[in-house]
Amino acid sequence: MRTPVAKPFDGPSTRSVLESACERAGLDPAGAQLLRLGQNAIYRLPRTAVVVRIARVGHWHDAVKEVGVAEWFARSGIPAARSWPVPQPLDVDGHPVTFWRFIDGRRGSSDDVRALGKVLRRIHALPRPDGEFLPDTEDILGRVEARIASADIPASDRAFLLGRLRDLREAIPALDFPLSPCVTHGDAHVQNLMMTDAGAVVIDFERAGWGQPEWDVAVTATEFVSAQFWTREQYQAFVGTYEFDVTDWSEFAVIRQTQELKMTTWLMQNLHVSRAVRDEYQVRMETIRTGRPGSPWRPF
Repeated sequence: MRTPVAKPFDGPSTRSVLESACERAGLDPAGAQLLRLGQNAIYRLPRTAVVVRIARVGHWHDAVKEVGVAEWFARSGIPAARSWPVPQPLDVDGHPVTFWRFIDGRRGSSDDVRALGKVLRRIHALPRPDGEFLPDTEDILGRVEARIASADIPASDRAFLLGRLRDLREAIPALDFPLSPCVTHGDAHVQNLMMTDAGAVVIDFERAGWGQPEWDVAVTATEFVSAQFWTREQYQAFVGTYEFDVTDWSEFAVIRQTQELKMTTWLMQNLHVSRAVRDEYQVRMETIRTGRPGSPWRPF
């Protein structure tokens, strides 16, 4: 693939990518609705039951993996997003673009933590698949440094975050994990569920891999301890369903700090979008700097 020219990742730039991709895939982009803009831009095509996922430049292999994982989950009976039957991913100006069957349901919410625990147990129980589409999880912090480098933040924040990143990269290899390696989702939060009449459907597999399940369950644990997204009763419902509480692990602090850093630097990519995002960034930085929960975090 040719080396792409760096562009802003926003509504106008991703819409032009969407139109080019749809033309190549034989789909109609008229009236496309932007559902979400974060690590990816997610569009719904109203004239067909299709969702288009546009990744940021540089994540081609993740997109290839995501399609492979979706096809394997379908064969394995996991209730998961299904890819649309076109050759994919497509490379549009360096952006990997994938196409998915629209799921008629709602995004997961605070009422669905039990469903998340149940889905994770099923995913973590899968045998390792044949083939090369599910790699070992090599660097849990692989996207963080680039996010820090490109963010429009004060120099003092950048220095602090890079220091935290360096400390965590030193601490993670020394962790003594209590659980065995398994298939992992890689971004296992409740909003990566779609709730349908038939039950929960899991989405977003670009960070899937073979690694430690503690990283998956630590997402909800960090949302409880640091972000305060959950009540104690809701978190205990998750723990009771999954049957393991990662906060009891003596080294939980390391993976909690890792998840805090990932969640905050993910948000940093969209500081230009609104004042609400910039304000939320300050709340999260206060938690990370002090090591104590302050104001509850707002999900985006």
